[in-house]
Amino acid sequence: MGKPTIFIRLATCNLRCRYCDTRYAFWEGRVWSTDDVMNEVRKHPSKVVCLTGGEPLGQKGIYPLMDQLLAEGYTVSLETGGGVSTSEVPNGIIKILDLKCPESGETDAMVWDNLNHLRSTDQVKFVVSSREDFAWSERIALENKLFDKATVLISPVAEKVAPRDLAEWTLASGLPFTMQLQLHKIVWGNQRGV
Repeated sequence: MGKPTIFIRLATCNLRCRYCDTRYAFWEGRVWSTDDVMNEVRKHPSKVVCLTGGEPLGQKGIYPLMDQLLAEGYTVSLETGGGVSTSEVPNGIIKILDLKCPESGETDAMVWDNLNHLRSTDQVKFVVSSREDFAWSERIALENKLFDKATVLISPVAEKVAPRDLAEWTLASGLPFTMQLQLHKIVWGNQRGV
């Protein structure tokens, strides 16, 4: 958060989270070749790229794109909803694995084996809609020793959990969560393309 980053949003998603703020990614978009994407990426000065969605791993072309970005020296993160296996993601990619809390409605769609592919450079993210979701996140993080495997992020669902409440729950838990807010929405509001 806070680093100038080139976001590449890929269309389609196998999940339908209740709080999704990018529903347009379910069906909108156009076909780009890896060369087209790379030509656009090279126009920007940042060397940090975030592949997001929808669900980026739902696109077969994501793998050659990840390879090309790494070959050209980009720092690349991959935001995945956790409902697709990450076992084939190249080692140089920073995985941001979103574990869906119960109020998302998609907990049963998680590929739990993804926890076995985490590295210390990766991140696990919990997006919480309630105090109950936060308690679930605490339990899952502890049971799976996630704090020993990766950075563990905790984020509020906008208009469901106030950032201050989440900060207080986090402090009271005594656990090393890293609180995350959607900085682009704070700076530019809820609009596309920023």
